[in-house]
Formats: sequence, structure tokens, C-alpha cells
Amino acid sequence: MSSPRTNALGQPVGFPVPNWEACAAPSRAPMQGRTVRLEPLSAARHADDLWAAFAVDVDGGMWTYMVVGPFNDDRAGFDAWLESCEKSTDPLFYTVVSTETGKAMGYASYLRIEPKVGVIEVGNITLSPALQRTVMATETMYLMMKRVFDELGYRRYEWKCDSLNAPSRSAAERLGFTYEGIFRQATLYKGRNRDTAWFSILDSEWPGLKARFDAWLAVENFDTEGRQRTALRNAG
Repeated sequence: MSSPRTNALGQPVGFPVPNWEACAAPSRAPMQGRTVRLEPLSAARHADDLWAAFAVDVDGGMWTYMVVGPFNDDRAGFDAWLESCEKSTDPLFYTVVSTETGKAMGYASYLRIEPKVGVIEVGNITLSPALQRTVMATETMYLMMKRVFDELGYRRYEWKCDSLNAPSRSAAERLGFTYEGIFRQATLYKGRNRDTAWFSILDSEWPGLKARFDAWLAVENFDTEGRQRTALRNAG
């Protein structure tokens, strides 16, 4: 392990980041992939598809760890939520649209956007049952990472979730995020406590992860039934 850098007073300091310039904030420009297209969320254009896609979750389990929902039969409340998402710039929401069907199947956002220091978070990931655990879901996360690192040059990409949300924690680790720990009693939502689990990807880690995603998402990695030949953690 190398010795820490020190300043003129002999105090340990972080490594230098020379010539750093603030990143641009993410735009609303679409992101095009092979299986999905991410479009800026539009209540008028996407609400009907999303309402139908989310309605498959009849027990409301997909909303347990979200700050909103389930909406049950409250279409007016759902539309109002989407309208607020559309107007927001932080969080900045994108709708996940299948390239095969043209239907909206979920949404996700960038949030806690800090261009000055190059830190940004992905969150509000709300995927319909038909989108969960699919190539489309993985490609959605890949496209959002690619914009952050390749297009905008951010240094750190964060994922946070309720520490009790096992599927979200598992997804973060599968996607290449590093677990950093628990912030105890970090917030409240839906009348209950939330301890928050933190994960991150750094810009120095992105090239290796990108190669892994590119190899995994390649058409030849899937058989005629759409089953993966190589798992994401072993690809690349």
C-alpha cells in the first residue's frame, strides 16, 4: 500500500485532480439502445402505457420501496405524479420504451446532480413486471451509465436504496456498483424509517465495466430462446 500524499504541513491529502472542469448537466436527449430507447418522460405520451404495464403488479409489491404508490385505481393521482416527474430537472426522468413494441415499460432518473464536482446518482428506478430481470432492464442501466461517464465525464455514479430492499442491493452489485455501507436512519418515507445502503461506480472503473456490458449485451451472447450464454459478471 503506497504512502499517503502530504501537503507542505505534512498532513495527508487526497490525490490531485488537475485541470478539473465542471461537467455539464444531463440533457433530455433520448438514449438509443438495441432493445430499449430512453425518452424524456412525457405524461401525455407515456401515461397510458405505463399505467397498463404497472397494473400487472396486482399486489403492489413493486411500490414497497418507492416514495410513491401503489396507485391502485387512482389514475388521476398517477397522472399527477407523472406530470410532476416530467417538469422536474433534478430528478431528471426518462421513460424506458421497448424498441420491439414501442410501448413504455418503466422509468428511471438521474438525481442529486452535482456537475461542479462530477457526482450524480441514478434512482427512482420503477420497472414494470415485464421489464424486470430482462436484457432491456440491463441495457437501460448501461445507457444511463454510458451517458454519465462517456458523454458527460462524471467522476462518480451513485446508487442508493433502502437497506432492506434485497432485490435493489443485488441489482446494484450485479451491475458493477461497489457497496460502501449503511447510512443509519437516513430518511423517512411512507411513515417508516429508512436506513440507506450506498453503492458507487468510479470513472476509473468504468472502462472495464463498459467492456463487460458490451460483451454481455451482444446478440451472440444469447441463444435462440433469449437465454444468456455468459453471465454479466463473467462477460468481457
